[in-house]
Order: sequence, then C-alpha cells, then structure tokens
Amino acid sequence: MTEDIDHTLRGSWTPTAGPLPPHAVKWLREHTGLGDVRTPARAPVVPDPVLSDAARVALDAVVGPGYVRVDRDSRLGRAGGLSYVDLLRQRGEGELAVPDAVVLPASPEQVVEVLRACVEHDVAVVPFGGGTSVVGGVNALRGDKAAVIALDLARLDKLVEVDPVSRVAVLQAGLPAPRADRLLAAHGLTLGHVPQSYERATIGGFAATRSAGQASSGYGRFEDMVEGVRLATPVGEWRLGVAPASAAGPDLKQLVVGSEGALGVITEVALRVRPRPAVERYEGFVVDGWERGQAAVRELAQRRVLADVTRLSDVDETEVSLALSGGWKVTALKAYLRARGVRQPCLLILGWHGASEDDVKRRRAETLRGLRSVSLGTALGEAWRHGRFNGPRQRDALMEVGVCVETLETATHWSKVSDLRAAVREALVDALGECVVMCHISHAYETGASLYFTVLAARDATDPIGQWQVAKAAAGEAITGLGTISHHHAVGADHAPYLEAEIGALGVEVLASVKRTLDPTGVLNPGKLIAGGNNPAGLASPGDR
Repeated sequence: MTEDIDHTLRGSWTPTAGPLPPHAVKWLREHTGLGDVRTPARAPVVPDPVLSDAARVALDAVVGPGYVRVDRDSRLGRAGGLSYVDLLRQRGEGELAVPDAVVLPASPEQVVEVLRACVEHDVAVVPFGGGTSVVGGVNALRGDKAAVIALDLARLDKLVEVDPVSRVAVLQAGLPAPRADRLLAAHGLTLGHVPQSYERATIGGFAATRSAGQASSGYGRFEDMVEGVRLATPVGEWRLGVAPASAAGPDLKQLVVGSEGALGVITEVALRVRPRPAVERYEGFVVDGWERGQAAVRELAQRRVLADVTRLSDVDETEVSLALSGGWKVTALKAYLRARGVRQPCLLILGWHGASEDDVKRRRAETLRGLRSVSLGTALGEAWRHGRFNGPRQRDALMEVGVCVETLETATHWSKVSDLRAAVREALVDALGECVVMCHISHAYETGASLYFTVLAARDATDPIGQWQVAKAAAGEAITGLGTISHHHAVGADHAPYLEAEIGALGVEVLASVKRTLDPTGVLNPGKLIAGGNNPAGLASPGDR
C-alpha cells in the first residue's frame, strides 16, 4: 500500500511557483476570511541621492570608474531584504529606505579603503550580499550619518584556496551559495549548507547571520563550519582562526560570526568542507499528532541518529500542504492514513546523505529503529527536496491575491517546545484574528529544537505594514523568556528591541564596547544588532526602525 501511495503522490505534491490554483484560493477564503480586496502595487518613491561630490570622488578612487552607482535601478535593487514588510514597501506601501549609492569593491583591501573613505565623509555603510534578510538586516538606514551606501560584495566572488588534506576552503564573502558549491564540486567537495535562501544568499551573509541550513543535523550550522574569518573594519583589517581548536582565550571568530556587519565587513571565510555525497535519499513519513512527533524527533536527536535533514510539520502545516496540493490523490492519502489509525497527521521529512548506498542504508536503519510512523516512500521526500526553494515564489503568489504571509522562528529546550509553540500561536491569533498559523521543527539538537512559524491572514488593505508589525511584536513578547528571539534569521533591526532581554544589559554593553573599538564613528550598519554613537545601550531607536 505504501508503494501505491508513493506513486500517486509523485505528481501532486511538488509546489508550484505560478498563480494560485482556484482550489487554493477557495481554501484560503474559508480559513482566513480572504476577500476580493487587493492592494495594488505602486512604484515606490525613490528619493534623489544625497551622497556628496567629495564622497563620490573618494569612493570612485578606491573601486574604480563604474563601480559607484547612483542610478535609480541600482539603488532600488539594494533597498531592503525579502521580509513581508520589505516586499510591501517595494510595492509602494509606506516608506522605503533607499541607499544613496551602491559601491562594489573588488578585493578585501578595497573594502577597508571604502570604509575609511566613508568615515572621512560621514557615510553609513550597509554590507549587501544576496539581500535575503527577513529581519531588516540590510535596510538602508543612515542613522545620524549624512548619507548611506549599500556595499555590494558581488565582485568578491572567488574560491581563494582549497586545502584537501585538511578539508578547509577559503571563499570570498560575495560568492553566492550555488556557485560556491559548483566551485567546490570540481574538487569533489561540498559545504552541505542549504537554507531556503540558498539560491540568492552568499557566503558572507551566511557567516554574518549565523545561518542554519536544512541539513544542519548532518553538516552543522554555518558557525560550526567556520575555521577562520577575514574582517574589514574602519580601523583596519582583522584576521582570526589559525587552528581547528584553541585555548588562547575566548573564540573571537564567534564574535565576528553573527555580527551582521555592525562590527566590520566579512570579506573572506575559511570553512570546513566535506566530500560530496554519492547518494542522497529523501523520504516522507507521517506521525500521529504533534506531541508524538516532537517526542520522536527528540529521541532521534538524543540517540544521535538524526537524518541529515529532519523536518517535522505540525497538524496545521501538514493540512495546509495537503489542501493546497488538492485533487483526489490527497483524499486517497487521508483515507489511507485514517485506515492506519492516524487522526492528526504530522508530516516528517527525513533525508540521508552518504558515501554509498550501503552507508545510507545503514544510517537509515539506525534512524528508523523504533520510530512509530507511517511511511509514504521516497516520492514525497523527493518532491519536498525539489520544491524546497519555492517558498519565496509561493509567497509572491499569495501576496498577489491579498494574503498577509510571513514567517518567524525561534528555538528552545525540549521541555519548553510545546509551551513555546502554543504561546506564539496564541499571540499571533490574538493579534490577527482569523488566520492560519503553521509550525515545523527543522533543526534539532540533543537539548532542544527550532520552531519555524508561517502565518497566513487576509491582508489589511488600510494598514498592511502595521497589521504585521503588531502581530510580530506580539510574537516577540511571547517568545521572550521562553526561547531565543532568533534561531537563524539573526537580529537585524526587527529583533534589536529584544536583544537585552536575551543577553542582559551587560551583554549589550559588551557588544557596544566592541563596536566602539572597531567602528568608533558608527558608520557600520546603523540600527542593526547594536547601534553606535550616542546610544550606549546599543539598541535600535524607534526612528531607526
């Protein structure tokens, strides 16, 4: 029976990137109160650049003619990230922060010189990679500076060095993830780091935000891969990392990793790499109910037999995935699960990477030993793998029909996982009213797990930005005290007000002190993570948000 279900799902589960089908719109109307009101997209207002002639001449002298761009399209293309609010602003809602220029250095040395020129001419600097931040991390905030530039690292796109004996590769920060993997593949190697932002994100962005890839259970989080880092600051260059482990004081690499461009601009990263897997196997399973599901993932983590990819969807996320797939095949699947005694289906995707079929077979057997689940075979797992980057495109389709659609994430210890999930759900429903709140675990550890929420609601046509900001604030308050404000999306501007509650006032002052040392005039990424200048607490002020 499993093989029959496996076959019937082959063509129905893969997400699409085109317009939403009628059955999906119908389902959304039934569950979110979605009407026919649309918010028409308008061209955003792009103010004239205010970069002084002297600053532009100085920057031209560093990066060369043609690499200081002030045209509308270049500036608009680096105006913010990919959050729901960013996309609304790019559609003409509210005020969009647009950089006064885009500067493209060609080397780490040029980055240092650009920073020095910006200090001299009172220009704020926002490092820009793939532009995939969803927490305001690349918004062009100028703080108290005369102007602001987007420092686009696209020209820093080289694989600098590969040490196959040590399995360490040095990559420049502007290298996009897919190209990094292609370059490493020529050496038989891979990073194994594949977040949903993979298609656009860069090596420097991964390091600056402490990214976590979908295969983190097998390859680790990005900070686990970092062996060394090269950082450009206004007071000079800083290099860290000389050995795989050290007792020479606190690990300052980890101070730089996750610093979001507020302490300096990451220009190169030395990374642990691994042999490319010869075999990859992805499968879909269903467990009955969230409590059983998260307990099963906890057991796998604590037995240290997690699959490289381990992703558990709650009942709501599973239901939405089934509903938006539509068709008789989904009806057949639900009937099959009921016959197997599953009343609250929670989808579990497991993926194993290995050097051989035997290697994958052995690891799979270890993972599945004692796991109480219904197997749906490889078609479901492969469909998830092939569609795993479609989320942003699906969001565009949802926005087109008037849906407020956004994500947020956190993490906590296993004893608090269900309490945290319930608290965030309650906060979002209270703030948004009729809505759908989905949740999944995609990163698991011996001591706890991440929780990733996706929210669907009918968009407020009057104040769509305020609608989500109120809901996000409610969720942030619910998270505070139960979990971290960010497991892998970083702090940016959106989460800065919650930083002190997590690391304490003394912790914030430690970061602010480091920033004052590395960035004395506060030109680096104002309003993100911590702020310089006259704000010793290091938090983003309301005017920066």
